[in-house]
Amino acid sequence: MAGRRSYGDPCGIARALDAIGERWALLVVRELVLGPKRFTDLRAGLPNLTPDMLSQRLRDLTAAGVVARRRLAPPAGSQVYELTERGRELEDVLLALGRWGSTAPLPPRGHDIGVDSTILGLRTLFAPSNADGFDASVELRLGEQTFRARVEDGSFEVVRGATERPDAALTTGPGSLAALVWQGRSLADAERAGEVEVEGDRSALARFLALFPLPAADPQPTNR
Repeated sequence: MAGRRSYGDPCGIARALDAIGERWALLVVRELVLGPKRFTDLRAGLPNLTPDMLSQRLRDLTAAGVVARRRLAPPAGSQVYELTERGRELEDVLLALGRWGSTAPLPPRGHDIGVDSTILGLRTLFAPSNADGFDASVELRLGEQTFRARVEDGSFEVVRGATERPDAALTTGPGSLAALVWQGRSLADAERAGEVEVEGDRSALARFLALFPLPAADPQPTNR
């Protein structure tokens, strides 16, 4: 970490920011929470980050013990980046930060939400109280990526991979899924527009989509 700026403060918060507080660093971590990625995959998830800056952040995070690099076994042989055990400890921090930021104003239109951001949003905003008495498996097919989601006994899990016999499957893009979950878009309207394809139990899917409400926005201060 030689040459990097430091707060020079012994507080744990300051020392954490010394390691992960540089611009883009936490978003690189976000892109690795769901599993290892190649450099090109990271670039796809962070389209506004230049290759040079991404390389620098990966070097910084590796030096901080947050990210590690390894080569996959043949026949793939690709080089991937992944979170270390210490890096994986940041997941709860990211989810809490995501929940805190979910009521902030959205950026200007034209900025698309990524696949990993959408899936982590589901993890962030899952409301166990909304899942009372509901058990189901749902397969989410977002472009070239597939995730298996499971709601059971008031808990929620979503990981990469297909589901052998899901109760329902939804094929769509991350932006359309976000609209269904958080922007009031109806499943019927999205189907008519050709934005989604639904297989299996529609009622289970509709119930699933209602499990991730946005928290109430903080009231805005008024001038007196």
